[in-house]
Amino acid sequence: MTARIAVVGGGPAGLMAAERLLAQGLEVDIFDAMPSLGRKFLMAGKSGLNLTHGEPLAAFLGRFGDAGEALDPSLRSFDAPAVRAWADELGIETFVGSSGRVFPVNFKAAPLLRAWLHRLRGAGARIHVRHKWTGWSGDGGLCFETPVGAVQHGSDATVLALGGGSWPRLGSDGAWMPVLAKAGARIVALKPSNCGFDVDWSDHFRARFAGQPVKSVVLSFGSTHVEGEFVATGSGIEGSAVYTLSARLRDAISSDGTAVLTLDLAPDRSAARLEAELAKPRGKKSMATHLRRVTGLTGVKAGLLREVTDARTFADPRMLALQIKSLPLRLTATRPIEEAISSAGGVALDAIDANYMLTARPGVFCAGEMLDWEAPTGGYLLSACFATGRAAGDGVARWLAQD
Repeated sequence: MTARIAVVGGGPAGLMAAERLLAQGLEVDIFDAMPSLGRKFLMAGKSGLNLTHGEPLAAFLGRFGDAGEALDPSLRSFDAPAVRAWADELGIETFVGSSGRVFPVNFKAAPLLRAWLHRLRGAGARIHVRHKWTGWSGDGGLCFETPVGAVQHGSDATVLALGGGSWPRLGSDGAWMPVLAKAGARIVALKPSNCGFDVDWSDHFRARFAGQPVKSVVLSFGSTHVEGEFVATGSGIEGSAVYTLSARLRDAISSDGTAVLTLDLAPDRSAARLEAELAKPRGKKSMATHLRRVTGLTGVKAGLLREVTDARTFADPRMLALQIKSLPLRLTATRPIEEAISSAGGVALDAIDANYMLTARPGVFCAGEMLDWEAPTGGYLLSACFATGRAAGDGVARWLAQD
């Protein structure tokens, strides 16, 4: 008799696991709590679907920090060229952008998801929406809440791909954590990743500059420097350059209460040059006009400088030049996990074996963002979801073959 496998979670990790299982000739049922599959995947595509990153593999693997070693085999087996070949098989042409990021040529997620689901259904996948997994019955069946009441489903193995804790309205709410903890799996508390941070702005700064982008800056924390841009929000800061540093900043706030992010507002000018320009006589011109004329700092950049800098520093060309090159911005808290692009925490990587199976619950496999890893934006998040889903699907097949 053909084994029947349940995949719980219809995001990229779950769908990739289902694809691999179907390729092995296994029967696959896909369950999702939402009315349709891939909702967070579609949301990721709203700003241009970044599938993976084309940088050299060693650098790519380094983006996963402490989790890189554990994820290494799955990421190597489904690297950026493999992701692009897979998309091409679905009829989705991709390209590598100037930053190394890989996108579909139309930048959209919906055509890829439609083609993927069409192929899965054609291969025999049975899809069940509005099925929220709640745990196991006494005899080991999967329990679901549905619009028609509680139902159970039997399977020979299960892949859980339930996501982390970011964007809960799209289905990733972390409700599975106490269920797996009760089953004996080691669970790490969820925390925001690729997130924004709170800053205690003055009312004046908030009213005048909230929502404005801060472009062409270098952000530094410790020995890490990131060139790019971010956005000043009503509550603090967010944006791609901030997200690159978010894990370190979050952990520093957790241990120390605050974190000081350093901004270089004029990365194209040296402190010595700025000092010389600021020391020029300004005559009757206001300081704001003088600053704009000799340094080019205007708008939100000038606002940030005023927000952080005292009058004594502003009056001293040398001190002001140093402040422009190294402006300290104190971050007081991370934004809530519900606002984060992704999350860290979840099923500890030492709680699964090489097949991605829970050692505490044989026959149950985990994949995607519900595992305890994190990476910056830039294609790494989706790439790891694809890779771990694929590895979990292959792991199920290997485990079944051992019986």
